Amino acid sequence: MKLLMHTCCTPCSVYCIESLRKEKIELTVYWYNPNIHPYIEYKTRRDTLKEYTKSINVNAIFEEEYGLDDFCKNVIGDLKNRCINYCYPIRLAQTAKYAKENGYDAFTTTLLVSPYQNHEGICEVASKIAKIYGLKFLYRDFRVGFREGQAKAREIGLYMQKYCGCIFSEEDRYRKRIEKDKKDSLKD
Repeated sequence: MKLLMHTCCTPCSVYCIESLRKEKIELTVYWYNPNIHPYIEYKTRRDTLKEYTKSINVNAIFEEEYGLDDFCKNVIGDLKNRCINYCYPIRLAQTAKYAKENGYDAFTTTLLVSPYQNHEGICEVASKIAKIYGLKFLYRDFRVGFREGQAKAREIGLYMQKYCGCIFSEEDRYRKRIEKDKKDSLKD
């Protein structure tokens, strides 16, 4: 099987790559993430993945599209559902399109490793896209290896991001602090 794996970041790829290699599945990593912001975060994640894939001898393809404008236009009307309505479909459709055009049999995604992602939503979106492109969506519940992959990423000194990727997920990360700061400022 010739597999293309959408990859959101290096730490999430560690366990996925190791797990698939244990199954004797050689894969190509595919970077396409126009939802990651700001640009320095996008660049840091991309560059870390470039270095890591070289170090472990994994083929990697990098589609450059820093898409802040399109991202904002497409999610602003429904921020709570941005992942399922925009972020998953845009990235997985581009992955499947590339896979189809370049002779891959299947695609998967490192998004399946995170316990913070909408696992069922990812699978639903990916399955629909797989049918459109006549490909197989290789499903694995990589979540069992999330902590292991994160620990290994830290151990080897990889950049460890603090939020999913979009500016709204960064805001979610600080939600409690924002509320506390707001309350504290009203006291003053």
